[in-house]
Amino acid sequence: MPSDLWSFAQNLYARPGIESACLQLQQHGADVCVLLSAAWLQQRGIACTPARAAALRALAEPWQSEVITPLRQLRKGWREAAGHDEALRVLREQIKALELQAEQQLLERLQQATTDWLKGETEGDWLAAVAGQHDHDALQVLRAAITHT
Repeated sequence: MPSDLWSFAQNLYARPGIESACLQLQQHGADVCVLLSAAWLQQRGIACTPARAAALRALAEPWQSEVITPLRQLRKGWREAAGHDEALRVLREQIKALELQAEQQLLERLQQATTDWLKGETEGDWLAAVAGQHDHDALQVLRAAITHT
């Protein structure tokens, strides 16, 4: 697997079942960028602590609420109308590209925040730490994917 978070996230998300699992967890309130970061940290053997998990969530939350979520809501709100209006469809695709760029920027920020974290200081489950008590099956899909890399 790639060493940088963005490449890791792209490769992981493209694997069978991962997109569905992430979207299912997102519907239950999980932040997909934080989940992908957690998977990356777990795969790299970075120690998980409650403070580190909280730091990821604290870093991601403002960017999610102020940048990514408004773009996502706009894109979703235009879904039906874009099916009947070519100009709106093109604009919707541009919004989708901006949303992806915003997610990439968040992943880069999350990676930067973890650069000094050491490997293997303690045991821990990154995915459980950032996802809480969300859908167990979806978390297992993510665990299996990072275990078999």
